[in-house]
Amino acid sequence: MKTNGKSKGKMLWQLFASTFILSASTFGGGFVIVSLMKEKFVEKLKWIDEEEMLDITAIAQSSPGPIPINASIILGYRMHGLVGALVAVLGTTLPPVIIISIIAVFYDWFRENKYISVALQVMRAGVAAVIFDVVWKLTENVVATKRILYMAVMIIAFIATFFLGVSAMIIIFACIIIGVADFLLNIKGRKETKG
Repeated sequence: MKTNGKSKGKMLWQLFASTFILSASTFGGGFVIVSLMKEKFVEKLKWIDEEEMLDITAIAQSSPGPIPINASIILGYRMHGLVGALVAVLGTTLPPVIIISIIAVFYDWFRENKYISVALQVMRAGVAAVIFDVVWKLTENVVATKRILYMAVMIIAFIATFFLGVSAMIIIFACIIIGVADFLLNIKGRKETKG
């Protein structure tokens, strides 16, 4: 994305401010911020489309490290290369560092305060709803491909995780292997069709 110096500075500031605000207002884990990022960067700013946001989500989740940081790196890099990635990561990491530092200082008070305890319980319900929304949209995206393989992998992965307790890492690696095999078979099929 080519921009002049002034508009680049403005976009970098907007990227920092957006990731900072999203990170500061996100409680409950990585999938919550993914939903908020989609609303901000796809629907409001229109910097990326929904399919690209779903790709970012899949990469961020399957890569080592926190989902918000991974998603910020990809999004920032997509917008302005390495500088954009650094700006997005800074915006995403500052709020938790500040908040956790304050909580650490007042830990005993937070732990014993019944109002904070109730607030956290209520936030869990909201977080569950947001995560369900992300899962629903990811499921719709898989079904929209109309590929039996993808739908079967999704169902088998759910059963393996939820009912059989298979590690998420095993499922991710299995999905990578299946995806690469599917890609190579498609390439081979195209070559045979042309030949």
